[in-house]
Amino acid sequence: MKNEPLLMTMKENPSSEDLTARDIVNTWSEENLADIMYGFGEERFSRRIAKGIAGARKKKPIETTFDLVSIIEQSVPAPYRRGERPNCATKTFQAIRIATNDELGALSTGLRKGFTALRPGGRMAVISFHSLEDRIVKKFFKAEADEGRAKLITKKPIVSEKSELTENPRARSAKLRIIEKL
Repeated sequence: MKNEPLLMTMKENPSSEDLTARDIVNTWSEENLADIMYGFGEERFSRRIAKGIAGARKKKPIETTFDLVSIIEQSVPAPYRRGERPNCATKTFQAIRIATNDELGALSTGLRKGFTALRPGGRMAVISFHSLEDRIVKKFFKAEADEGRAKLITKKPIVSEKSELTENPRARSAKLRIIEKL
């Protein structure tokens, strides 16, 4: 949405040792870029976008968000570019942000630590915003229930109703799951 340095880190003041989105797009192999875009962003044009990034960075480093958006727009078919929602760069940015911050690893660690901290009868509620997160939460909750350490409060995730989505469209992908420690 804004032309900013290509950081995407959750750290307020990243050091030179911290991984940034700039590092990823400028140094990771074309194959690795395609794999993270497909795996973390479920981007169907991941190979084309990775090829575009690899070609562009040979000319000059990719420094800003708008530099990356431009490369993505040039790499995908026109109908995909013109799509209303989501923007054609959304899935790629999501994937790079997840890789930059190890978000899925942090989620797994948070689930384990959070569950360990619960007292018997305590409940953990988790809202996920995309399928990768939801899959991790679902598998963790199911494993704890299967081992007899917890009871699933929600067998299926709770999702937003149409009335809420009209007031809060950003809730469209939110899924709530709840578990109780035994």
